[in-house]
Amino acid sequence: MSIMRHSRSSGRWRRGIIALTVAASFTVTGLTAIASSAAAAEAKPAVPATGEPKPGDACTAADLGKRHPFIKSTQIVPTITHFKGWYVSEGTMGSQTVETSTQTVITVSVGLNASVQGSFQVETLGQVGASLGLTVQTSFSQTSSESKSISWDFHEPGYYALYQGTRKVTGQYGSLNCNRVDLGSGSYATQWVEGPESGSYTTYTTLEEGAVRCEDTVPASSIMRKAQDILGCGAALAHAERTPSAGKSLTPVKATAGVVPAAGASSAFTCDAGYYKIGTPDRALFWTAPLQQGDSVRLRPSTIFSGNLDQWQLCRGPETRGVAEQILVNHRTGKCLAIAEQTAAAEQAPLVQADCRTDDLQRFYIYRDVPGTDKIGVQNKHTGSMIGHDRYADGQPLRQYSMGKADGSGTYVLVRA
Repeated sequence: MSIMRHSRSSGRWRRGIIALTVAASFTVTGLTAIASSAAAAEAKPAVPATGEPKPGDACTAADLGKRHPFIKSTQIVPTITHFKGWYVSEGTMGSQTVETSTQTVITVSVGLNASVQGSFQVETLGQVGASLGLTVQTSFSQTSSESKSISWDFHEPGYYALYQGTRKVTGQYGSLNCNRVDLGSGSYATQWVEGPESGSYTTYTTLEEGAVRCEDTVPASSIMRKAQDILGCGAALAHAERTPSAGKSLTPVKATAGVVPAAGASSAFTCDAGYYKIGTPDRALFWTAPLQQGDSVRLRPSTIFSGNLDQWQLCRGPETRGVAEQILVNHRTGKCLAIAEQTAAAEQAPLVQADCRTDDLQRFYIYRDVPGTDKIGVQNKHTGSMIGHDRYADGQPLRQYSMGKADGSGTYVLVRA
């Protein structure tokens, strides 16, 4: 549990360094490894989709609250989802229906979002398919975990692999954010730059099924070759039990998965002495914390009745690619700005306040316009989503949008209180 150091007895954070230890864990799913041979993989270079911004492209203040995905790497692995080894003798040729068992289940995911709800996730998978020239799944789906019957017309005797398979596509994506860039000699510009948020994705191509013998010559990186590998062509054939009766089921080789252990990190935050207001560019509505338990942070006019609910202290933490993590503590309540854990995966989940734990749900990145303006964009570290609002009106909740708001309403101002 983190211990927060206070400089006054009021219980609110003041200027100083807050030492924190935070467990940050992640799991990376390993590619399926077949015991009888190494997994055949095709590494493909990432090709930017046409019409999408690229690192270094110019952006404007209206883009500060937006982000775009870009594909950093891809890997294609032929993968068998269902399998059965089947021996066909001279007297058993013709049409047969074989019950195959599940070998591997592939689930489409982008980062932490296995449900692929947001437009950022859909756009990421769309870029994967476009960069590879393949049709891939761009919405939530998974291959079947149930057994599957495959009917096949056998014309030759032999040891067959009955299979259903696909090409599993995995890799890393990054996030392009609009931010201030120092061009040197006192000159600045706003450009699309690689932001701190990144992650891994998984999808797959069209499913196919079939039967292949050990004697058949197939491409080295094909799904059929993967089925032959699992069949154990060569050694397995020599030891197979042959009978003159109906086709006989043979036990397939089991697949194993690799796991990367979790990792942890520790960091410190330094809080500014004063407070800030975050508002719409016309400075008419500001981010205001609720007094009612369970309510969301909303846009409100700043008046003498606000009672400091619209003031936030910024606590600066570690940097990634030049962008610092920020914790925002409300002046009135002493609580931290956050995305609720139970709605973190949901598009348009509202901003809330919570007891300060300084986990990633309570950490934000702030992107800034060129010096001389106070316009910003805000991004949650855990979800990667940008903060915006549905419409310009008193009482509107602040929400997360996976790619930000296309109309530029995710751009705010950060002003001293």
